[in-house]
Amino acid sequence: MSTVLNVNYDKKPCYDIIINDSFEGLLEKVEELGFKGRKIAIITDTNVKPLYSNEIINILTPASDKIVVYAIPAGEENKNLSEIEKIYEVLIENHFDRHDLIVALGGGVVGDMAGFTAATYLRGISFIQIPTTLLAQTDSSIGGKTGVDFNGYKNMVGAFHMPKLVYINTSTLKSLDGRQFAAGFAEVMKHGLIKDSNFYTWLLDNIYEINDQEPEVLIEMIQKSCEIKKAVVEKDPTEKADRVLLNFGHTLGHAIEKAKNFELLHGECVALGCIAAAFISWKKEMISMEEYYEIRDMFVPFNLPISIEDIDAKEVVKLAKSDKKADSDKIRFILLKSIGKAVVNTEVSDEEMINALEELIYVEDNE
Repeated sequence: MSTVLNVNYDKKPCYDIIINDSFEGLLEKVEELGFKGRKIAIITDTNVKPLYSNEIINILTPASDKIVVYAIPAGEENKNLSEIEKIYEVLIENHFDRHDLIVALGGGVVGDMAGFTAATYLRGISFIQIPTTLLAQTDSSIGGKTGVDFNGYKNMVGAFHMPKLVYINTSTLKSLDGRQFAAGFAEVMKHGLIKDSNFYTWLLDNIYEINDQEPEVLIEMIQKSCEIKKAVVEKDPTEKADRVLLNFGHTLGHAIEKAKNFELLHGECVALGCIAAAFISWKKEMISMEEYYEIRDMFVPFNLPISIEDIDAKEVVKLAKSDKKADSDKIRFILLKSIGKAVVNTEVSDEEMINALEELIYVEDNE
């Protein structure tokens, strides 16, 4: 059974998010979008290529005169402009023009890089997202934010470029290891914390079913998470207002990610960032102590970290202030007014951030 969410901008249809448990409807949708007879470049990575590239080639062959596949070396450390140049070379060598199509097949790194390539090659060509990780299916594939890291700073170079389609096949989650699945769940929980207290409660009520990856529960979770992200990006597609709320957990999370030299997965750092942001929210008397500890502890059954070793809190704050989320040296910090309601706060001090980070280290020291 397929679910279709329509993403609209300025009250006009922009693209569909299709949630299915197979790739059954992919060919029909690509042809419906007008790409029959066009060249297709499948951008994937070295982990995903052996799993799904042949299947996607076989499915799309009736729609294309030529299909090429390029696999980026897997890993966040390869999310850079040097790898983008290699993709450009493939497109140029195969004479891709503005009427052709890029397919992003993989997780968040692949989606960001393929999307950035599409945004900048020939000043913009079409692309579709086929996300294969929980993080990509519930967050990064939706909304048209593309980009690459620069000198270790997350997504410092990028562009807004909307996909023509997001096609989610939930069966691809079976190929994820437990750590990758858990990392994606951090973004799901973030959506509940910032926008929907009922969804947050539903997640807590379905801990075992989610961890067991029961198909019906997974589909419901992914659909609800996509609906939250869709509503935010429809209202603010280029992050001038409400969309910044989606950065909850990312301000310090990105800085931790860089400080640890990307040893931790993005979602693991987001979980730590969410805990730090909730701690600051508590200390500013926006949420209660009980709510803070519930938020912190609820990451545990989902196999996400709530503590960290070997970081320098002052160095992490310095990295956070170098991030693109800083505005005139003030960080647009996302805090919780309550569970299910996030707000922007530009008055978070270095001391408050350091205290929150030291709380993460303190938890580790006392386990």
